[in-house]
Formats: sequence, C-alpha cells, structure tokens
Amino acid sequence: MSGGDISIVFDCGATNVRVIAIDGLGNIVASESSPNNPAPDPHYPDWRIWDVNEIWLKMCRASKVVTDKINRSNIAGVTVTTFGVDGTLYDQSGNMLYPVISWQCERCVPIMAGIDKYIPLDDLYKESGVLPFTFNTINKLIWFGENKPELIERSHRFLFMPSIFTFFLTGEMVNDTTMAGTSMATSLSTRNFSESILSRINFPVDKLGNPVEAGTVIGQINKQASGLTGIPENIPVVATGHDTQFAIFGSGAEINQPVLSSGTWEILMVRSEGFKTGREQLGLAITTELDSRPGLYDIGNQWIASGILEWARKNLYDGVTGDVYEKMISGAEKVPPGSNGIRVVPKFYEEMKGQPGGQILGLTLESTRDEIYRAMLEALSMRLAEGKMALENAGGFKAESILCVGGGSKNRLWNKLRAHYAGVPLKIISQKETTVLGASLFVQAACGNAATPEEARSAIDYRTEIIEPTPLPPG
Repeated sequence: MSGGDISIVFDCGATNVRVIAIDGLGNIVASESSPNNPAPDPHYPDWRIWDVNEIWLKMCRASKVVTDKINRSNIAGVTVTTFGVDGTLYDQSGNMLYPVISWQCERCVPIMAGIDKYIPLDDLYKESGVLPFTFNTINKLIWFGENKPELIERSHRFLFMPSIFTFFLTGEMVNDTTMAGTSMATSLSTRNFSESILSRINFPVDKLGNPVEAGTVIGQINKQASGLTGIPENIPVVATGHDTQFAIFGSGAEINQPVLSSGTWEILMVRSEGFKTGREQLGLAITTELDSRPGLYDIGNQWIASGILEWARKNLYDGVTGDVYEKMISGAEKVPPGSNGIRVVPKFYEEMKGQPGGQILGLTLESTRDEIYRAMLEALSMRLAEGKMALENAGGFKAESILCVGGGSKNRLWNKLRAHYAGVPLKIISQKETTVLGASLFVQAACGNAATPEEARSAIDYRTEIIEPTPLPPG
C-alpha cells in the first residue's frame, strides 16, 4: 500500500487511448490522450487488427505526461480498461503469436453465420447469454482453429486486450471476469469459461486460464514498465477490464436500476440478480454479461438513437445558424404530443445491410420539420419504454428509476418524454467519465483506501437531476 489516493487508469477505446489520474473523490487531476484506429492486417490487407505495440507506446507517452503532472508518491494503484471481446495468443515467453483481430474486422462474419456446425445457436446463447455478434471472441478462437491451428498449439494463453497491457506492466498473464463475459465462451451459471462450449469448438480451456475478479491485485509495476510509463516500481496493478461494466458501476447504479447510456446508439443496461436466456430474450436482442461483482448479471439492450437525430439535423435543419440543437429542441417543444399525426419507425439502421427499416409516416403538405423531429423523440422514448420492459422481464425485477448518462442526456425535451413513456423518474448525473471512475473505485478498494468498491463509490458526489414522469399536455 502506497498511502496515496490517486488511481492511474489506462483506458483504451476504439477512437482514443487515454491515461487518466483520478483521486478518491472522483476528480480527474491529470489526463492525456492520443487517437486510436485499427490497422490493416499485414497478412490480409482488407482485414483489421489492433497494433498493440503502437497502442502501448501511446499509453507510455501519455502516462509520462500524466505522472509528470502529479506527485508520484500519491499513486495508489493502476488499472486498465478497454472495449470487449478482442485479444490474441501469447506463448510462454510472452511473445505475441498473431496480431489482435479488431472487432471491426469482417473475417469472422461467415463463422458466426455458420456457428451451428459447432454448436446450436440456441444452446450457445442459453449458456453464455451473449448475442451472436460477428465480433465475439468465440469466432476469433474458431478462426484460429480453422486457419492457424499451429498457433493454438504453440500458445500458452489467449489474452484479452486489458490483460495484454497489464502483462506489459507486470509480466503476469491474467484475464479478468468482465472481459471473459463478453466472449460468448463463458457460462453465466459458473462465472467462468465453459468447458462445454470450448470443447465444441476444439479450443483448449486451459489456454484461457481462470479469470480473476475485478479488484484483484494481479502484480506490481515492473522495472521496465516503470521506466516507460513514469509510474514507480512496485505500485499495485489491479484487474478491472471491460469498459461497459465499469461505466455502469461508476454511474452509481444500484441493483435493478437501469442505466441508459445515450449517444449515437443507446445502451440500456441493468445490474440484476437474475437472468433469462431463452428464445424470447434472443428475439428481443437481450445480451447478458458478467457484472463486475460476483452474483450479478448485466442485462442489456441497444438501439440507434442520436444517430437518427443527427440524420434530422443534417437533412432537415441544414443551413440553420446559431445553436442548431437548441432551435431543434425549442421548435419541437411547441409541437403538441402526437406530433400532429406524424409517426416515426426508428429502425434507421438494420444489422442486415440493404434492409432499411426506418419510416416517417403521416406526412401531409402542412407537416413541418419540428413535427418530424418531435416524432423522432417520441419514438425513441417509446423504444426506451420497450427496452425497460424487456430488461425487467429478463431480470425478474421492477425498475423504480432510470439513470441517464451521455450526450443525449442534455436534451431537456427528450428527457421529459423518456420519463413520461417509461413511467419512472429519469436521473441525470453530472459525472461524465463513468468508465474511468468505476475502474478507479476498484483500485481504491484493492489498495486499502476503502473496504469495498461500493464504499469507495459512496464518497462520490453525483449531483443528480431528477425528472419525474408527468402527463403531457393534450395535443
């Protein structure tokens, strides 16, 4: 234990690599970032990989900048969080055997489409709870088996993205539970990799190891990493992992309190004590992952949201000067509920390309862009209500409120409509960096500054705004 209260969080996102120093009250005291993009696979130029060495160099440079701005003796611990599913094979000596296949790479599309030749999709979904996305880890493991079986034979461990960087920091090869839960190769009931699933795809379960829980100290900053990052040797490195799990924890969400992350896409997720993974949930596009805390499950549903509103801004409000978003909102506020008969089907993006589902119905020669925009907000608010009901059914609970974070939480009319259609209060929190905050709380607990991550979270002032559901004025 260092006695400090600063957590250093390495946050690798799809568009930015960041290093952030955050204190025990959730204040960011220093940060540095660099752009991040997938690169062409050197063996197959049309496919995409992550250049791990380039990302690591960006992390090291950012860490040097951050640690130069703080008192290094106040660093309590370090952790790494990234997007899910991606990783690759390493041998016993720590050599990477193949580049990390990016979730943006399309090489695994036919594998997911033909997964039934290994295991029936219904069985796979029932055990893992994860929707059949083409980028799931299971498809990459199959790709290695079908195309590079000799690499599996030579490998010691498949490491997920956060584990690659904690390996660089400590020399320890350890996967964590939250990343494992994104793989479609775990069992929700055992909270571990599934021997049943992995045996069906002929991937040795021992190559993945036993994942550790979030908050586990997996090693200390070694001499080489210290020189590269500016972080003192022997500072504890704490397992966190998948960014979504730590965003929901960092938002302050309690059990059975859905969190809506509102951006181009909206993700509605809840920490629940129960789950269902039958055909009904598969049809409703419910995905279930392992929570950052044992005994809990993160049930989620997602749909395109602000992406539709941006379509309206670009196509209906082009040329508007000044604060275009304020003018869109204030214009829609003057439109009565029901948008004068205009309805929107908000399926502007379909998983199957070439099959658009979005519709704008009820247009007349008198229809206005403000009516269309309000109809979009109403449709998306109804979609939230549907998602809430689907989560309640899957988790066996009744939500009493919804937390809302992200850029979409700034739209006052949309918030009012959300609360109305969902029928529960909408709580808007001021914290923006919920992923980094959530990961840092596990560092605080692991390093002895709090008894539990929940106790560490109790010190955070979320400055919550509550929007109560109210009847809309008659239209």
